[in-house]
Amino acid sequence: MTGVPPWAGPLPDDPRYDPELLAEGDARNVVDRYRYWTMDAIVADLDARRHPFHVAIENWQHDLNIGSIVRSANAFLAAKVHIVGRRRWNKRGAMVTDRYQHVRYHEDVPALARWAAEHALPIVAVDNVAGSVPLPAAELPERCVLLFGQEGPGLSEEALAAASGAVEIAQYGSTRSINAAAAAAVVMYEWCRRWA
Repeated sequence: MTGVPPWAGPLPDDPRYDPELLAEGDARNVVDRYRYWTMDAIVADLDARRHPFHVAIENWQHDLNIGSIVRSANAFLAAKVHIVGRRRWNKRGAMVTDRYQHVRYHEDVPALARWAAEHALPIVAVDNVAGSVPLPAAELPERCVLLFGQEGPGLSEEALAAASGAVEIAQYGSTRSINAAAAAAVVMYEWCRRWA
């Protein structure tokens, strides 16, 4: 069910509830605990529980996967999504989750690397390049930045050089790589399996 009708019965006396949603119903795609809540109340509740991993994506070619990665970051409660390169991206895949997920922009890889260093967060590159460690055996620090490349070219040499290490996802079919958004979801899930 993706929506609920107008509130039935006495109205709740709780500032988290949105009077308009109580009166008209809530058709948003949110979990039940957030039904009828204001957007600010939902973000505040998420902020109190966010995980200490960050997600970063290089965006040199207006990658269409970014919206889906933001949506997965919201689902796995990432602290923040960092977009490196172009500020413009297709938000359709985010399915409005960008309203609940913090997004920060960095002009280039060195800017992201400086930010990560200031916050003592190692950067973990996710790409199937020489020297990558298979995900099950790889170290995923509790506090880190998981860095993903674009569909096709993967991570830039500059991004790989900024990372403390690289991990890869085992594949068993004929293609060399999987979709960038799918890869991000797999790695975030693995982080949550270990730490959440």
